[in-house]
This record gives sequence, C-alpha cells and structure tokens, in this order.
Amino acid sequence: MVTDEAQAQSALHRYFGYDSFRQGQAGVVSAIMNGRDSLSVMPTGAGKSVCYQIPSVLLPGLTVVISPLLSLMRDQVDALDDVGISAAFLNSTQTVDEQREVLAKACNHAYHLLYVAPERLAEPFFVATLRRLQISVVAVDEAHCISQWGQDFRPAYLDIGTFIAALPHRPTVAAFTATATAKVQEDIVRILHLHDPQLTVTDCDRPNLFLDVRRMAKSEKEAWILRYVSEHADESGIIYCATRKETDAVADALQAHGVNAACYHAGLSHEERRESQRAFVNDDVQVVVATNAFGMGIDKSNVRYVIHHNMPESIEAYYQEAGRAGRDGEDSRCTLLWNESDIVLRRRFLESGGLNDHMTPEEGQQVQQTRNRLLQSMIGYCRTVNCLHRYILHYFGQSIDKFNEQSVQAQSAHSCGHCSNCMSTITSDDVTTMALAIGRCVSAINQRYGMSMVVRILRGSQSRQILQSGLNAVPQFGALRECSEAAVRDVLNQMTVDDLLAVTPGRMPIVIFGSKAASLASSDFHYEIKHRERRKAAGNSHSPRAASLRDEQDEIDDNPMDEELFQCLRGVRKRIASEMGKPPYIVFSDRSLRDMVRLRPMDKESMMQVNGVGEHKWQSYGQQFIDAIAEYAKR
Repeated sequence: MVTDEAQAQSALHRYFGYDSFRQGQAGVVSAIMNGRDSLSVMPTGAGKSVCYQIPSVLLPGLTVVISPLLSLMRDQVDALDDVGISAAFLNSTQTVDEQREVLAKACNHAYHLLYVAPERLAEPFFVATLRRLQISVVAVDEAHCISQWGQDFRPAYLDIGTFIAALPHRPTVAAFTATATAKVQEDIVRILHLHDPQLTVTDCDRPNLFLDVRRMAKSEKEAWILRYVSEHADESGIIYCATRKETDAVADALQAHGVNAACYHAGLSHEERRESQRAFVNDDVQVVVATNAFGMGIDKSNVRYVIHHNMPESIEAYYQEAGRAGRDGEDSRCTLLWNESDIVLRRRFLESGGLNDHMTPEEGQQVQQTRNRLLQSMIGYCRTVNCLHRYILHYFGQSIDKFNEQSVQAQSAHSCGHCSNCMSTITSDDVTTMALAIGRCVSAINQRYGMSMVVRILRGSQSRQILQSGLNAVPQFGALRECSEAAVRDVLNQMTVDDLLAVTPGRMPIVIFGSKAASLASSDFHYEIKHRERRKAAGNSHSPRAASLRDEQDEIDDNPMDEELFQCLRGVRKRIASEMGKPPYIVFSDRSLRDMVRLRPMDKESMMQVNGVGEHKWQSYGQQFIDAIAEYAKR
C-alpha cells in the first residue's frame, strides 16, 4: 500500500523536480492530507505554496486559495500550468465573461486549484457557485492580513471564516504567513475558526542572504545605490523607498546614468504599475525602484539584491521585503541604508496612522503602542553592532544557535560570517557624560517634551519657544552646546533602544524614562556607543564568507567557461519564455540553470537529475536545453 507520505514525495518529484521537501513542508502536507487544519509561519522563499499544491493533486475535489495578491495570481497559475497542474484564478482584472467561464470549468472539475481574492467572498453569486462544488481544502495565503494587529490588515479577510462556515461540507483549512507575532497567530486561529490546528513555525534564518546595514547621510545614498547597481548590471534587484517622491528621484537618477530601471508606487496608474511589474519579472529591466506597495505580488526567484533606501517601520516589514532576494537559494544581498532622519520620518508616519473602522479608540491606541514597539525594534536592528542574523532570530523568538557549520567556521562560534556586523571591527565611544546630561534634562522637564525639544535645551537653543516656555532656566540648558545636534540625537536614540528612555506613541511623542532608567542614578553608571568599522570583504560581493554555502557555485564563479554557458542557458530560457508569454523564472530558476552547468546533462535521465526538472518540464522544453549544452560543447 502506498502511503500518503510516499504519494506526496512522488508528486513532488513528478511535478516540481525536487527530491525532498524543505524544512516544515512535509509536516504541513501530511496535516492537510489527513484533514487537519493548520497554521504555518514560514519565511519568504520557504515554499509555502507547495504545502497546498501537492495535496491539491492528490485529494479529490478543489483547493480554493484565498490570496490578496492579484498580481501574483496569474504568475502562480502560469507556473502551475508549466508543471502540469491545472489551475485558474478569479479577480477584478478579468471580464465578466472570463469569470463565468472559469466558474463553469470549475463546476466541471477542470481545476485542481482556484485562486480568488478575499473580496470575492462578499459576492452572493460566487459563494452560491462554490457551495455546489466539492471543496477539499481552503488555503489562506498571507493570513496575517486577517489581524488588525498585523501590518497589512485587510477587512475582507474577516469574511473568510463566515464563507467556510457556509459551505455544506467543511473543508480542511490551511493558513500561511511569512511573519506573525504570537498575538497575530492567535487572531488567525480565532477568526478563521481553525479546529485544533497544527502549528508549524520554521526557522526564519535565511543563510543565503548577506545582511548589510549601512548608516549614511541622505545625500550619499543615491551615489552608493548607483555605484552598486552599476557593478551588478546583469543582476535583478529591488530598491525600496519610503515615499513616492524618493522612489521617483532614485529611479530618475538611475535612468539618467543609463540604468534600465522601472518605477512602482501607488501614485502611478494601474497600467503603469502592471507594465513595471511585467518588465521586471520578464527580465526586460533588471531593477525596479518601489515603495512597499511592490513585492508581495512578485514570485521572481532570481532577485540577487534588495536595497532599502530608508529604514522600514518594523522587522516584520523589513524581513518580508528583504526576503524577496534569493528565493532560489542562491547567495544574495540585502542592504539597509539609514540615518537619523529615517527615524523621524517613521515616527511621523506612526503619528498619522493606527486607527481603522474596525477598531475602538482603545484598540487604536493599543495598536499604536504596538507599532511604536515594532519601530523601536527596527531602530535596534539598525544600531546594533551584534550579528544581524542572530538579532532577527532572537526577535522572532527562535534559537540563535541554528547556523550551519560552514557559516560558523567562516568566522567564529560567535559570528555568522554572513552579515556586515560579523565582517566588521567594533570600536566604542564613551558617552557617559552625554547620557547623564540627557537623563537629567528629561527629569528636569518632568518628561513633558519631545526629542527635538530635549536636544534644543541641551544645546542651548535661543529659540522663541525655549525662551517663552522658560526652558532656558533648566539646569541642563546648554550642557551639551559643544556637541553637534546629530551627536546628541545619536546618544538619545541609542538610549531609547537600550530602554534607558522611551518615546510615547501618538501625534505628540514625548521622551520619558524607560524600564532601565534607574541605572542612570547608579554611581558606577557607564555608557558607550559602539561603531562598526568595515573590514575588506573576501569572496563574492553578495556573501563575503570564507566558505560558500554551495561548492558548485564557487566552481562556476571560478570558471569563466562555466559562467559563459550559464549566460547561454539564460538566453535559451529568455527565448522560450518570450515565445510562451511567461516570466523566465517560470521556465527554470537560476538554480536549475546552475545545476545544468554543473551536470552537463546530455539525455533525459541526466536532465531529470537537475534540481527543479520534473516530468512536465522535461517534456515541454528539456530537449532544447540539452541541445544548447551540446552545441556549446562543440565550441
């Protein structure tokens, strides 16, 4: 008798060309196959979709996938079609006739999977049609959107539980998200009415990502980005900016220097955004400059770098956006550029948000407080001199001892070897006097003013507001007049990260004492700010480690002939994709092409050993790649 596990393993190889499941996938597939509800928290690129796609071809009936990502639906359906799995989508980009045709085919059992937007669940005709179908699984993608505590709350997600309850036979419900705090996880389980769900939280560490944090003035960011993009002209990258204005400015600067860059933000028309996305996923442009409106709908696996022009609002947001890099497992780089003005900007954004129609004023205040804490953790990531990978693991409550042996031996037992902090020399400045002056000033003004006012008092500002308020009489007035404003803000912000001070949320943020403020009164109080001094990196520019995660990748990098064959295969992939009207990564990932370069397959048997080559892909165009490899060998 063939077990569910054996069936799933066979389907994985047949359709996707993989020999084994990734971490966490097998358990989730097993739960769905056995009819148990589940909640899976897996990082971007961990293969969440495979967890419900494999059961969809093994179970009777239809798998309904609820996703907010309209732009991703078509790509996912194309990718499934490419491996021989029948799927369709329903969303607002289709005409009424097209939607009716999809529903009619669904009623005739033409599909394994049907992708729908959550807003569709409010339409009586749609719900009535689905009630007539045999639905075996409802998969809820981006499930954190159901929680008002999450960063991407979507009110339409609140209707999912009602929709499931209205079905004549309750299907298995599987919820997926890349990031979710304990509170958000509780909301997902409660609002979706999950029955005794299996909770799967996989290791969120992405060892193929080199994490890089660089503090630099706003005037320096553009030049740094231009230099980096120019040095990696043949690679795909995403540059995130905080505002539309900055997005346009960075895109214009790149284009002015001959970089074929696309722009993406909510201020552009739907057609302009769709064209930017199409050009990027089809490799017609290598770089897209975007606000955070871009990325969730992108399944492009060969993004080699993600650059943040500004500091994001939370670790969750940052890691989800940075996680768009290296989804194929290849070494990639995530660089965050920041300065103190980014903190000011994020606090301003925080002041103007927080409430929505589904919250009471008390809940809105709680959400603002939560987001303020999230921002403080993001500031801490920017300012820490410790390992960046360990910082993120600790933030998500995971073990900090999960680095593989190769990563550890690259530096030491206390260093990951693949982040900018672990590749830097640490220096420190004694700022005890400044910290004490700041603490005494906050006390003297009774914790009633914001950060800018504290800085002005300490630097002895003669502004009208200072004089009219009598703040020039504060004992600490002018105590740090010899220090620059940036230096005082630097210490003040670090004190908030270390919980000596705190900043209240709301429209008028105030500096107050933090949970560790009592140490300021200690006679042996000592305070330092640590700085990073970069060492010259060894190895490739994405991941300067002594030991690569993939020996075969090193071999390719060292052999220009192999790199030439890789580029040749990329050309074949691009031609096939253009003929089929699909993104190149759907044909084969960069990882599959690298594997072809390493194995040099000359027949079906050897081609089927390539990572990502399943039966359907072999039949579709495997021979074309074998022919290209054979032709290259004749040169």
